[in-house]
Amino acid sequence: MNMDVFKNIFIDEDSRKPKYIQIVDSVTENISNGHFAMGEKMPSINMLSEEFYLSRDTVEKAYKILKKRKIITAVRGKGYYIAKTNLISKTNILFLVNKLSSYKLQIYNSFNHSIGANSHTDLQIYHCDESVFLNLLEKNKGSYDYYIVMSHFKSEDSKHMSSPESVVKALNEIPKKKLIMLDNLNQQIDGNIIKIYQDYENDIYDSLEEGYTKIAKYKKIVLVYPDKSVYPYPKRIVHGFRKFCVNKSLDFEIIDEIYDDMILKKGDLFITIVEDDLVNLINLIRDNEFIIGEDIGVLSYNDTPLKELLGISVVSTDFKKMGGTAASMILNKKKGEIKNPFYFLDRQSM
Repeated sequence: MNMDVFKNIFIDEDSRKPKYIQIVDSVTENISNGHFAMGEKMPSINMLSEEFYLSRDTVEKAYKILKKRKIITAVRGKGYYIAKTNLISKTNILFLVNKLSSYKLQIYNSFNHSIGANSHTDLQIYHCDESVFLNLLEKNKGSYDYYIVMSHFKSEDSKHMSSPESVVKALNEIPKKKLIMLDNLNQQIDGNIIKIYQDYENDIYDSLEEGYTKIAKYKKIVLVYPDKSVYPYPKRIVHGFRKFCVNKSLDFEIIDEIYDDMILKKGDLFITIVEDDLVNLINLIRDNEFIIGEDIGVLSYNDTPLKELLGISVVSTDFKKMGGTAASMILNKKKGEIKNPFYFLDRQSM
């Protein structure tokens, strides 16, 4: 037996992952990267348990899983051997996200859950920054089987951009079979690729239409759209909101933030986009002794578990669906454009 086997198996004592799973993952990872060869002898259950101060049951449980997956085989009187090395040809994926938010993580986690164990996904955050994005793409050129991109950037004056010219050029250099565009539809990317997108202008219009019976009871609708932000939002949200209010003859206003000394009036409905504005609005409503959902309405953009817990009504895309659809299209080798579901969800705040 090659004693280097022990060096390549890693057990993290601080991990919450069960140690038998860590053994399984470590063995499969070592086969994938070529450290373990076909026919190579594995340590016995007793040897592995003694080396890592594990119970014999823990190692035995791991070996049973490895045997069931035909990763190792048992030879009577001789021990355990690597059965084959071609079963773990992992698909490597680079997932490029503009910011790390709870809803972006929902997409990422849903994708990872759906893509399965035979894939490895690296998450990289580029903070809407053109140069950071291009450096990440250049650094990882040719290293991945798929490149998943959420294309949101900011201009010099902190306005939202789908993609600067340099980013479009870099993305068009990625082989089409490897490129997946999520969240923001970018028509400048050539070829038949996977695109799963939000239609920001029509999505907010249609979702407000869905909630019109609740919205119509309010005297004034106020959209709180951060005109300049570290992570800017598409201006198409404003266009869709304005078009809805004009078509419905609703009194409306667009402001850039919730101010501490802002005047609230009964019959106002606020639509917030960023979390800070939502928190400040709720505090302001309470300070003025208004009742949320009766005196003042609150509607928020993008659902999160916390908003659900607090009973905040939302207009939101289905983030889990977006991640799951991307994984499904990769697994089934499909191409094309799919509009992700968007909805109005009524809770206690309206």
